[in-house]
Amino acid sequence: MKKIVLLAVIGLMIFSCKNTEETKENATDNQNLTEYQGEFIFTNNAAVLKGSNFIYGVAIDDMAKELAKKVAPVKRDEFDMVPVIVKGTLANKEEGAEGWDEILTISEIVSVSSTPSEADIKIEEKKE
Repeated sequence: MKKIVLLAVIGLMIFSCKNTEETKENATDNQNLTEYQGEFIFTNNAAVLKGSNFIYGVAIDDMAKELAKKVAPVKRDEFDMVPVIVKGTLANKEEGAEGWDEILTISEIVSVSSTPSEADIKIEEKKE
């Protein structure tokens, strides 16, 4: 009887250890993602995320294009920036490549504001 109980306990320990390892691997994948909050702008050949103390180029991939589609209805004109919260990974640009020093690759879109950011500088035309 003791042998059966001992085998059952050992079996449970082996299976529970295996599940724990899988959970740790998934948690590690999620830990590499960082949440970024800033203003997003997407043009024909560039995407930028500007925060209160950073400006990152954004890798133009499927996620960046999806974010651009979500931001488009909110923008009043082509150069409006829209507040967003995204999760992603940050990497240095490749040697010899043009553009921003740090490139953000978006992995998840957390939220998109329903209103564009206010312009830092407004240019008004003088009517004569």
